[in-house]
Amino acid sequence: KFIIKVVLTVGLCIILIIIFLLAIPGNLLVGWVISISQHAATPSDVYLFHLTMADFLMALTIPFSAVVVVQGWIFGDFMCKLVSLIFDANFYTSILFLACISIDRYLVIVHASETLKSRQRMCSRTVCGAVWALGCALALPAFFNEAFKPDNDKELLICSETFDIGDAASWRVTIRAFRHIFGFLLPLSVMVTAYSITIGRLLHTRGFQKHRAMRVIIVVVIVFLLCWMPYHLTMMVDTLLRAKLIPFDCAMRRSVDKALAITNSMALFHSCINPVLYAFVGEKFRKKMKLLLQRRFRQERMSGSKFSRSTSQISDGSQAVF
Repeated sequence: KFIIKVVLTVGLCIILIIIFLLAIPGNLLVGWVISISQHAATPSDVYLFHLTMADFLMALTIPFSAVVVVQGWIFGDFMCKLVSLIFDANFYTSILFLACISIDRYLVIVHASETLKSRQRMCSRTVCGAVWALGCALALPAFFNEAFKPDNDKELLICSETFDIGDAASWRVTIRAFRHIFGFLLPLSVMVTAYSITIGRLLHTRGFQKHRAMRVIIVVVIVFLLCWMPYHLTMMVDTLLRAKLIPFDCAMRRSVDKALAITNSMALFHSCINPVLYAFVGEKFRKKMKLLLQRRFRQERMSGSKFSRSTSQISDGSQAVF
């Protein structure tokens, strides 16, 4: 059992490190390409930029999770609240921006018109502000989190919610319900509805690009479900177990704790795969990145040729002097 525990701990820690190393440069690259593009940003570009910001900020909390896997929470109460707040706020905003992208794709493909596009550009930044405000508001229960030693563990501290006001079970069920509704069920419903109608429209159109867009949409929804559904299902079981709606069992408690750690890593993996799904798969983004890289390469070549000419002039001058 000890060897299995060590292998699982090391494996989970390595997975978290890999996710961190992929998510940080991936989201930075996507944000950089979108931000310096000379063309007018579409609503999807705006939502994608804010999505990369949310995923980037969420990825910054991964090293803390990796340390927790190895030796528990060692960073104190303040960092427990701060890291939990950052994770929860960007957990909500990331998923809500995915829903915003699905709505924008629906409007562009199903209700395409110039007047609608201009209105969407005007509203997209307002929508982004509302999403960030809602995400931060939904993350406020993170201030209930504290670092403490659970009764069944004499060695390691954990960072988890402690409800000292009122009935702890009621608080936990209410907050978890908000998490499941606004962090999974509602965005998933929006995505499935918007993309289903969009796919229905694409099926009645011809062209390689339309059918490629349909395949990308299907992949986006499947990856979202694979990454997030196990986490939310495990969290629901944990909520029912803590609320004593499921008979308490020590073996089940340990199994749920392990499942939460594993499914949390799967959910975090979504933050590094988002740039691939929404950017690198998209032909428009690849063209933008190619143009930017070509422009940067030309600038470097021009600066290099200027430097070589200046050095040759200096060399000629020195030969003339001597």
